[in-house]
Amino acid sequence: MRASLLLGVALTLFSPAALAQSAIPPPSSDSTEVVVQGVRSRPSGWREAETAHVIVLSDGKQADLVRTARNLERLHFLLSGLLGRADRPDETIKLRVTLIGDLPEFEAMDLQNARWQQGPFNEAFSVSRYYDPREDGAVMAVTRVDQRIILDRESLFLRNRVLALLGSGGAQGAGDPAGQAALNMAALAMASERDLQTSFGENAATVTADSLLYAGFAQHFLTTYFPAAYPRWYVDGFGQVFSTLVFHGDDVLEYGRSPAGTSRILRTFGSYPIADVLSDKYLSGQPSRTRWTPIHAWMLTHFLFFSDTRRPQLRRYLALRANGADAASAAAVFGDLNVLARELRAYFGARKPYERVTYPPERTEEPIVRRLSEGEAAFVKGRLELGSRIQIPPLSAHETDAKRAATIRNAHDEALKDRDRWLGKLRVSAARYPQDLQAQLLLAEAECRSGNAAECLAAADRARTVAPRDSRPLTWKGLALVEQAVAAPEPGRAAGLRAARDLIAEANHLDLEAVGPLLAYHQSFASAREAVPINAVHALQKAGIEVPNAPATRLSLATVLADRGQAGAARLVILPVAAGAYDSPERPAASTLLARLPVPGIANLETH
Repeated sequence: MRASLLLGVALTLFSPAALAQSAIPPPSSDSTEVVVQGVRSRPSGWREAETAHVIVLSDGKQADLVRTARNLERLHFLLSGLLGRADRPDETIKLRVTLIGDLPEFEAMDLQNARWQQGPFNEAFSVSRYYDPREDGAVMAVTRVDQRIILDRESLFLRNRVLALLGSGGAQGAGDPAGQAALNMAALAMASERDLQTSFGENAATVTADSLLYAGFAQHFLTTYFPAAYPRWYVDGFGQVFSTLVFHGDDVLEYGRSPAGTSRILRTFGSYPIADVLSDKYLSGQPSRTRWTPIHAWMLTHFLFFSDTRRPQLRRYLALRANGADAASAAAVFGDLNVLARELRAYFGARKPYERVTYPPERTEEPIVRRLSEGEAAFVKGRLELGSRIQIPPLSAHETDAKRAATIRNAHDEALKDRDRWLGKLRVSAARYPQDLQAQLLLAEAECRSGNAAECLAAADRARTVAPRDSRPLTWKGLALVEQAVAAPEPGRAAGLRAARDLIAEANHLDLEAVGPLLAYHQSFASAREAVPINAVHALQKAGIEVPNAPATRLSLATVLADRGQAGAARLVILPVAAGAYDSPERPAASTLLARLPVPGIANLETH
């Protein structure tokens, strides 16, 4: 592991723990135990497997679920060792991974990645993965089946055409000669609709379900334990380096091998200008035209990882980007980019290094598996969908272009309609399970985040009836009361806010490690436009330690720190959101905040 142990760039200073301005008191030993009470329902086909760092849900075979959970735990061990985090205390909330049956089922959920994007890669590499670093813990969803990447454009066009027709039940094909011809051709190429993603086209490459999951987990690990303003190509490449993880028995882990189809993909799409990558110019590429692929990101990152000459340069480059240096200034550490490009071309034909790591048998952890009830299972997908359905594109008050303003308005209005339709269905589903805690909690969250205080309050009360000692119903009830108090006339406003904060404080006492009450306490002041007291700042810091890569939490904390005159700390907190790999909904506000913060000197960052 000589080559990669040095890659733990000194970015721990960017973690929320390093930004805490005062100590967070540990949980008291006599804290109240949370006891969930409810009416038992029949078991479902869904199971949940939990390990020290991950929770995996699946309605597939239990053996596959257990294997996946164990392998992710081993990958966590590998990454911890490579990046210098082995055996460190870990307060972060566990990643929640949901395995969806197949591609049509996944696509039917219409999950929109608002806080995670890849590439932009060529359109052939539009694989199905969902990731959302939410305030209360990150979630990920992938399919359980392998996916086929079609490399020639004619087959890709035909595949997309067939998928569109089949997605509409084939109705278009019945009266459309071109569509019927497409369906007939598809019938010759595949045995069933399910074969669309696994057996279409000869010039193709396979992306296995495991590789997709391992790449996503590696990216989650990097942005959680080492949150920084990474360029997107690096995060993509980092994930790809670990996507080919192989397990030899129970005690040997192998990583760094070339992904399947590497040579074929690189020969099909050719080289890509390295200057465009390091300058971030590639980010404006159109998926239908760009030749940038995950394999290109893999090869660049893999080369820099394993090169004794280039690895120190990568380290300095990442440190500069993490501190807000522009892309061109950071890229200067690589010297002549034409030389780097020649080295990469030579690397294409060279034998690629990889590494093996021994996994201590005594660290093997058997996942805790339980079967979900029918009520719990009914809302597994709804919890994933929540992030996409509740997010409404903001209107721009300063848009001067009339055509663009109309486009923004239409997108905003359509999102509101979609949210209300989804929320209406959720209300009907939750009414079928009045005694299911998860159903009422999901509905309470959806109502509160949609601005429906009264409906949120009702759902929270139902959840509290089911689980009176659970902190979550109290948290949502407190937030609903905050919104009602803010909207109330002045005489009752202060009393309403006090009552709401009392409930939030009670929720915090019930579970001192829960993120919800910490965030809600801060929000009670932010929503009321009141000065944020120091204990609310501490609450935000604690929430940031538990979920370090949540953009919303970082934006809230950085805003408070800036208002309190702590510009340096605010800048470190907000940089991953304002200048990092992903265009999250919080990015515009984060960029505005960053622009008004002073820029420290960065001349000596290479030595850190």
